Amino acid sequence: MKKKSVNQSAPWWLWACRIFVGLLFIFSGLIKINDPLGFSYKLQEYFAVFHITFLNSWALTMAIVLCSLEITLGFALLIGVRPVKVAWGLLLLIIFFAFLTFYSAFFHVVQTCGCFGDAIVLTPWQSFSKDLVLLLLILVLFANRKNITPVFVSKIGDRFLIGAGVVSVCMGLYTYNFLPVIDFLPYKVGANIPDEMKAPPGAQPDQYEITYQLKNKKTNEHKQMTNTEYLKSNIWKDNNWQVVGDPVSGLVKKGYTPKIQDLSISDAQGNNYTKDLLANPFNNLIVVTTNLNEADEDAVNSLNAIAINLKQNFNTRAILLTSSSAKSAEAYSKEHKLAFEIFYGDEVPLKEMVRANPGVLLLKNGTIINKWHYHTIPNYDELTKEYFQH
Repeated sequence: MKKKSVNQSAPWWLWACRIFVGLLFIFSGLIKINDPLGFSYKLQEYFAVFHITFLNSWALTMAIVLCSLEITLGFALLIGVRPVKVAWGLLLLIIFFAFLTFYSAFFHVVQTCGCFGDAIVLTPWQSFSKDLVLLLLILVLFANRKNITPVFVSKIGDRFLIGAGVVSVCMGLYTYNFLPVIDFLPYKVGANIPDEMKAPPGAQPDQYEITYQLKNKKTNEHKQMTNTEYLKSNIWKDNNWQVVGDPVSGLVKKGYTPKIQDLSISDAQGNNYTKDLLANPFNNLIVVTTNLNEADEDAVNSLNAIAINLKQNFNTRAILLTSSSAKSAEAYSKEHKLAFEIFYGDEVPLKEMVRANPGVLLLKNGTIINKWHYHTIPNYDELTKEYFQH
């Protein structure tokens, strides 16, 4: 079939809106579908805010569907297939996103929207501003939806549309089962965790300002002053002025923020082993599981067998790092006769380490040599040949 010729009567600004919105929706969807599990965590944050946590079990499915919908709608807009329905879909989707980002910004609930996953982190107000611009452009498209010309005849356009939807869903299923194609998180292969936990030389920290509420005992006058003004004015020398209530600290200037801020590894007694484990100059096998009771049991058993062989033949330290309770982890270890040393960490950094339950990190001197989803764990012979027999 031949392409239809582009309708020359379509104004350039309509094509500009169409191309910009279409590409942005595709880009946004691709970034998120690269890490659907991460996006599902963000959805769960919103579920908690709106008290609909009963949807948590559906978060992953919803994440893949939403990302696929973004990609498909963006692609459909570019090729001009079913323009009326696509315009409606884009309008409803951007209104939904704008509501979420405004709610996050105004009520200070979800601090990053997840619009572009972990690739481009936006504040809620930045996200809302972006959604407002998109809303205006989509309103232009919606008002001119009948003037959106198709690039292909309807049958071919429909096939491309179905193909885009299928490919999008398959991408989400692939990256969920085999880790993101591009890792935007701080625990990517090659990263040195201790280096990511500290600021580089010369980096400026966050700058804060303290605000005082003052009251004059004689005149009953009230004043509000920052700590700088308080000291410069010498008002503190006047015994008639007293500080009322608690001083309030506010961020004045954002400084450098280390990529990893919240990693702390401890044993069951609460002793901190973070530096000890990250400073090990030999290969360490780190099995990460946020919830042992939800971890893939066959994968845990397979990893346990690998850990036993590595200990016997290479004296490799094998660690099970979990956010499960010590009581639960010990019971699980006893039941499955695990050979791992068990350590504990907060759920948030463990989710960032590897998007799998369980996931595996090979660590040396705090550097991530490699990482695997439990679906792609190499067998013992492959692992030793690649990383231990040198």
